[in-house]
Amino acid sequence: MNQHIKDKHLSFEERVIIQLRLKDGYSLRAIARELNCSPSTISYEVKRGTVELYHGKVKRYKATQGHDAYQAHRKNCGRKSDFLRKTQFMRYVHKHFFKDGWSLDVCSNRATAVGAFSSRDVVCTKTLYNYVDQGLLDIHNYDLPEKLKRNTKLHRIRKNKKKTWQKH
Repeated sequence: MNQHIKDKHLSFEERVIIQLRLKDGYSLRAIARELNCSPSTISYEVKRGTVELYHGKVKRYKATQGHDAYQAHRKNCGRKSDFLRKTQFMRYVHKHFFKDGWSLDVCSNRATAVGAFSSRDVVCTKTLYNYVDQGLLDIHNYDLPEKLKRNTKLHRIRKNKKKTWQKH
């Protein structure tokens, strides 16, 4: 059996072990010792994965329920995109990009310099280019003249197979 690595999330197999050990009457501390993790981790996992059976009369831990709850919580992790909250600025960028021929950098910097938007309502240039790459804006890479000219491939520097000089 693979030992649980500290500071890592529980796997589905470890949740199954928790379910089996609880069914066999092991204590939370004994299970934690076996899985090499904190008893608090086991306690939180048991609370998260416990389901009520027989109209709430019996409570049991189910590994599948715990894993489903874990995955549901993981979906909410991470930083959320500003794209939907800054639609006015996105309209501003779209208008000036196509109508006035501005670059994304000019759109981003001019919006704060002129005072059309506060710094909270504007995203940086790098984020605008990321939105273009993700397809969130109606602007495509072929609309950006400089972006297609740049060669983004890394140049490989070959090592000589034989040394042309020798130290004597």
